[in-house]
Amino acid sequence: MNNALGMIETKGLVPSIEAADAMVKAANVELTGQEKIGAGLVTVMIRGDVGAVKSAVDAGLQAAKNVGEVVSSYVIPRPHSEVETILPTIQASDSTEEQ
Repeated sequence: MNNALGMIETKGLVPSIEAADAMVKAANVELTGQEKIGAGLVTVMIRGDVGAVKSAVDAGLQAAKNVGEVVSSYVIPRPHSEVETILPTIQASDSTEEQ
């Protein structure tokens, strides 16, 4: 993992979704994971170039604050390759309806 890792932790699902939406719209980043921690805490993670991730996290913070509570955020510029093993991944859902 040579790119930066950006994280935003919110209280509640809605602000985390709002943060994720704002982050991927604000910069060229990839949404890489979401983790429901417990006690209503949800963390969303993105990856991309350092500048893009910093910009995206800033946009995500503002968006999440508009609809809920932000607990924490952080950008790791070049995380060690072993960090990859502990990161959750996004599970794609089947959005097609059966007819």
